[in-house]
Amino acid sequence: MNLKLAVIGKDVSKSDSPAMHSFIAGKLGYGIEYKKISIAEDAFDKEAEKLFSELDGFNVTIPFKLRIIGHLKKFEGDAEVFGAVNTVKCGSRTGSNTDGLGFELMLKNAGVPVAGKSFLLLGCGGAGRSVAKKLADGGAKVFVYDRDFESAQNLEREFAGVTALEKLENKPYFAIINATGVGMHKTVGLSPAGEELISLCDTAIDLIYVPEKSEFLKIAEKLGKKILNGKAMLFYQAYFAQCIYSGLQPDEAVAKELFEQFEKAGENL
Repeated sequence: MNLKLAVIGKDVSKSDSPAMHSFIAGKLGYGIEYKKISIAEDAFDKEAEKLFSELDGFNVTIPFKLRIIGHLKKFEGDAEVFGAVNTVKCGSRTGSNTDGLGFELMLKNAGVPVAGKSFLLLGCGGAGRSVAKKLADGGAKVFVYDRDFESAQNLEREFAGVTALEKLENKPYFAIINATGVGMHKTVGLSPAGEELISLCDTAIDLIYVPEKSEFLKIAEKLGKKILNGKAMLFYQAYFAQCIYSGLQPDEAVAKELFEQFEKAGENL
């Protein structure tokens, strides 16, 4: 088996997805060709349509996880509940979402508790929606702030355990999660939360992984907080996506072992 795959987004030039997916596929016993495809927002619909005839599948990142839905015929797993898609099988035009599974496993393996804890989630786009649902399902109280208050309100209406915030105030939370994209690309050096707010939390989680330490995480680390970037989440969601593409049964223990091997391989390059 040799699959033709890709990651698509507004700017995927710095994405680690090809390395991760190729590593995972190799370890699971098959080959892939994995490309990075950046697409301008105004060209998305036309360019996305081409992919269905050119590829076996593709992964979707910022800002197209919701827009891709209009091009699909059916949904599996978390995709319909989340209202966002990050994994597409081209032949059947099927959308799935492995972000939530990846996030959940990242927290589990990092020893971050969820049940009974309060989380401040910044941003409720595709990844933010997945994170909010998994946290709420895990027994957390989730407070969501987004520049578009209506989007946060919609999330509150959809998912029990989620509260929309109209403004960001300096209040204590167990953890703050950045799902905004602020801190990468043209916003490197910026933080979505101020130092005073970060000082009131125990843990800072950034779904960004390039740079490895965003300004948000640098501030949190300086304040002595536990920090976690999104690299493990990206790897785990890639693992679950490869299981979808290949038809293999996912195994959390295998996913963890493969991530540890991937990290060691990177250190030895």
